[in-house]
Amino acid sequence: MEHNTTMKLILSDCPLSIPLPDREDVKWIDLSQLNIANCVGCFGCWTKTPGRCVIRDDAVKVYPLIAQSDTLLYISRIKYGGYDPVMKTMLERAIPVQQAFIRILDGETHHVQRSVVPKDATILAYGDTGEEERALFRKLVARNAHNMSFKTHHVLFCREEEVNDFAGKELKAWNVC
Repeated sequence: MEHNTTMKLILSDCPLSIPLPDREDVKWIDLSQLNIANCVGCFGCWTKTPGRCVIRDDAVKVYPLIAQSDTLLYISRIKYGGYDPVMKTMLERAIPVQQAFIRILDGETHHVQRSVVPKDATILAYGDTGEEERALFRKLVARNAHNMSFKTHHVLFCREEEVNDFAGKELKAWNVC
């Protein structure tokens, strides 16, 4: 895949009530409104239909956008130190953007990416969490960064009632509003 233009992706586990830009290079997906089944671990996306999930639901429209974007904003409630179930399910269903082959990256084994654009990622995590849960979430995001092709990543924490304010500030930093 040749990457000549930039694309920014907002992937949220909840509706947002902020003005979102009406631009071709900015996509917003509210996962709570989609039909996304759990990954069944069949590895069909590696063997039967390389690069495409065999489950035909809304996830097949989302993971190509994750792969193509160079700037990401994930908005997710924290559940037990991890992503909210709908975000976790979507990220697990994005496995078709990886190949079955393994590479050594920073002294660790990781899957070879399938035309995935390196990206700058912001993860906006919300909910009533303590520092221990936040530390666990930061560690999870850092570990996932290699497999998700993050060049850079940072995690922001806020309360649920602050999600729209924090998301709006991030979009202003992107210069899209």
